[in-house]
Amino acid sequence: MLLTHTVPPEARRLRADKVLALAFPEHSRSLLQRAFAAGLVRRNGRPVEKSDDLQAGDVLEFELAAVLPSTLTAVDIPLTIIFEDKHLLAINKPPGMVVHPGAGTGEDTLVHALLAHCRGTLSGVGGVERPGIVHRLDKETSGVIIAAKTDAAHRALAAQFAGRTVVKEYVALISGAPALEAGSIREPLGRSSRQRHRMSVVTEERGGRAAHTDWQVLQRYGTVAAQVRCILHTGRTHQIRVHLRSLGHPLLGDAAYGWKDTPAGPKPPRVMLHAERLALEHPVTGRKLNLKAPIPADFRKLAAALKKLYGRSSSSAARPQRRL
Repeated sequence: MLLTHTVPPEARRLRADKVLALAFPEHSRSLLQRAFAAGLVRRNGRPVEKSDDLQAGDVLEFELAAVLPSTLTAVDIPLTIIFEDKHLLAINKPPGMVVHPGAGTGEDTLVHALLAHCRGTLSGVGGVERPGIVHRLDKETSGVIIAAKTDAAHRALAAQFAGRTVVKEYVALISGAPALEAGSIREPLGRSSRQRHRMSVVTEERGGRAAHTDWQVLQRYGTVAAQVRCILHTGRTHQIRVHLRSLGHPLLGDAAYGWKDTPAGPKPPRVMLHAERLALEHPVTGRKLNLKAPIPADFRKLAAALKKLYGRSSSSAARPQRRL
């Protein structure tokens, strides 16, 4: 379908892509960028580049580039749904499930499962390899993850994550017991200079990006381990794993970030991290959503084993709060 827009008289000098983004907010910027890339945008009958400046009275004509269908196979994998409506759904992701396909993954990712569950109603903003995915969890991390069914919902949800208004609470089992009951970590994070697939504390002068994690001890298992709650104020890759390691308390099972296996004690089956709660505004209705995922069986089993071996004491610290 051919769409047209006339630059209004009061408009000042603007780039072509900016003009279309303002005139057609119902379309994602990535969709408009594909139209420019495909040569489907014309100014006064002539092709125009996205960086060209427009003047009042210029007439733009354009068509949207066809959205490529996903080449992935929909696979009927059971999902535990926490919340669902026509705009989005929240899933309790099990440990061991990869979120989106990549090198070396099979047809058992969350995306494959979503394609089957939603049957053509996922947002295309994430691209054909990541339809509907607004944020991510690591393979071994369990808990709440959200997917968008419409482009409008996807953009609104992404804006909340980018604006840091989403409450993100995790629970973790860590090595050792912190001397303090609670704390706040503000250490910038970036790619490790020695192992590029890992993250590390990196100064902002060297390219590190600001990262902020609040933590609180929930249970202590002697001096051997502890259960902590973490609230993320930013969303950097591996943020909790790197920040807790920086305190000298790597997550149990997280050999990539400093956990050491020992002959004694129960063996963690994975990196012991669970996304317990997301609180945010519904992207369309605006109502508050408080999405919770119960602690999974493997987490509870390991915590029980630690309690049996080393005893348990509850923290007296007040639970850190961050509300909408």
